Amino acid sequence: MQITVIGAGNMGSAFVKQLVRAGHQVKVTGRDFSKAQQVAAANPGAVAVATAGAADASDVVVLATGYADAVTALKAVGNLDGKTVIDITNPLTADYMGLTIGHDTSAAEEIAKAVPQARIVKGFNTVFAQVLAEGADLGNGQKVNVFLASDNAQAKDSASLVAESMGFIVVDAGRLNNARYLEPVAGLNIYLGYGAGMGTAMAPAWIHKA
Repeated sequence: MQITVIGAGNMGSAFVKQLVRAGHQVKVTGRDFSKAQQVAAANPGAVAVATAGAADASDVVVLATGYADAVTALKAVGNLDGKTVIDITNPLTADYMGLTIGHDTSAAEEIAKAVPQARIVKGFNTVFAQVLAEGADLGNGQKVNVFLASDNAQAKDSASLVAESMGFIVVDAGRLNNARYLEPVAGLNIYLGYGAGMGTAMAPAWIHKA
């Protein structure tokens, strides 16, 4: 697939690394173009592009910015009509220990309202950047789950193909409004990783009887 990654921070660079490894054609952009160039240079095969028009000709767009920058970033990358956008954001407080919105909405739903022409899929928001960068295999037969929620079945299928191509196990998390549950799960994961000192080499999963 042709995939544009918006954001050259820890999550964006981890996405670029894994997407290139999976054989996708990857473009990376960000508000700091020099940083996008550094990410591309570290991952041969990826290309740094200017923000304007960055989504053109792409099958999937990965939104790897902070929630506060998400809508502005999406509106800057060109035509998103009918495009699958994987929203990895969490509406975190300044200390990363809480959420700024919830209960009756979510970051994903607010982004979908602001950019209605895009097909928003909530996903990867429960995966730490370290885990994404190192890959889906946690050892001892454990693989990281990626929960995907969307109101568009085709977009969810596209996001599933992207996640599976990188080795992740996809869990269908239903409609987009279930992002109201996924974002707090990410908040708990962040607390456990940082607040409780458990570290970032982990990811949430559900277990069930065979």
